Amino acid sequence: MSSSRLLLFKTLWGWTASLEQACSSAESDRFDGLEVNLDHPCLEALNPEAIRRCVSDAKQHLILEIVTGGDYTPDLNGSPSQHLDQIQRGLERAMGLAPLKITLITGSDSWDEVEQHRFLDSVLDQIDSCSIPVTLETHRSRSLFDPWRMPAWLARHPRLRLTADLSHWCAVSERMMSPELPPIQAMAARVDHIHARIGHAQGPSVSHPFAPEWAEALESHRRCWQLFLDRSARPEQPITMTPEFGPDGYMPLHPFTAEPLADVQLLNAEMASWLRSTMLIPADPNRSR
Repeated sequence: MSSSRLLLFKTLWGWTASLEQACSSAESDRFDGLEVNLDHPCLEALNPEAIRRCVSDAKQHLILEIVTGGDYTPDLNGSPSQHLDQIQRGLERAMGLAPLKITLITGSDSWDEVEQHRFLDSVLDQIDSCSIPVTLETHRSRSLFDPWRMPAWLARHPRLRLTADLSHWCAVSERMMSPELPPIQAMAARVDHIHARIGHAQGPSVSHPFAPEWAEALESHRRCWQLFLDRSARPEQPITMTPEFGPDGYMPLHPFTAEPLADVQLLNAEMASWLRSTMLIPADPNRSR
């Protein structure tokens, strides 16, 4: 496995082949690991021991996503207690796969503020007993959907650690995120994992991050990510990023044929290569000079 303090992960969002093929593809594209939904079909076909062996044999790390509420957009009828039950069951299953990190996509934007804080307190209590780092993603339709609440909520919940996906906030707020904004400043030291997709003022995904028309969006995201790396780097944990261009309405389609404008597998590999050469890794303060 890579000894670099920056580890890059291949997303299995939209992946239709086996886990073994995913590991092989990740190795070919120089990824350090896989990020996968705990309920992904390629995991359902294997028992925990077989999953651990497959990932280990390929010298890959694993980041698991636990999604509550039925899907990435939660069922409006789901109560906080139901989400908490799903988190608990998910954490018990995830621990058996020995992941490097766990990301929670949880809660609902439909709950009132009192419910949100009570829910977050309960989630953080659950996380406290977990020996693997667990973060909550800044995902649309979820508890952390609103960037403007983030400074106050982080102050109220000092245990809260984040998976930063700024592309969702671009879509929610209808503007680009930049390092000068209060939410980005407030969260910078609390980010443990980054989803590296490029959003824009009218959506959560550009058609191609390296097309000249999206240069401003790419640079805006890069500056935020660099701030996160600078502020949140911890010697005991590698910095992790997952290029996360994907299907499901994120990638724009050609009219009538519904063919994607770009190949998301290639985009994620290209983004990983760009991140590897572009992001500046903070020096390890414990390393002898």
